[in-house]
Amino acid sequence: MNEARVSKPFVVAVAGGSGSGKTTVARAIGTALPPGASVTLEQDHYYRDRAELPFEERVKVNYDHPDAIEFELLQHHVDELVASRPVDRPSYDFAAHARRSERVHLDPAPIIIVEGILALTLPEMRTRYDLKIFVDTDADIRLMRRIRRDLEERGRSFAQVRAQYYESVRPMHLAFVEPSKRFADVIVPEGGTNRVALELILSRLREHLASAG
Repeated sequence: MNEARVSKPFVVAVAGGSGSGKTTVARAIGTALPPGASVTLEQDHYYRDRAELPFEERVKVNYDHPDAIEFELLQHHVDELVASRPVDRPSYDFAAHARRSERVHLDPAPIIIVEGILALTLPEMRTRYDLKIFVDTDADIRLMRRIRRDLEERGRSFAQVRAQYYESVRPMHLAFVEPSKRFADVIVPEGGTNRVALELILSRLREHLASAG
């Protein structure tokens, strides 16, 4: 293996349905690695800014379709981090359905984690990954987790959560998220509770850190 390949940052994608536990997996990976060894780009913060629309219209946007994500910017930020350049990541307000004015500064790291339901959907994104993970969790568990998250963390009513699930979350999962599983290198059943899978993934990442060091 040549030195240029060894020193290149290792890019990991963590995908899966809404409520699958992919965020838990991504955070578990980042926490288990040494400080400064990883940086995470969350797809959810790359929703296109719809601030020009009235709130009533922003609520109706299909946020589970790939077009809702500014993948051009996410792709650019991955490329910048791979080139050892820092980025200023957008920050999204999920209650207001709009981007916040402030951005989050992220420094390069040997391990770059891209996390989101659509992380494996686009071919141009998949070419950038060295390891592709899909977190596979039963639909009923995913739904209950989503309901709890949206009620407790994102200021939604149960009626709003139910309507969004039937109108966009479920059909977009079947159309885009579930089919992307076939591109995964590793499928992790039940998300962050699967300690065996996490240890196998971490073993590969630690191997990369050792070779890069």
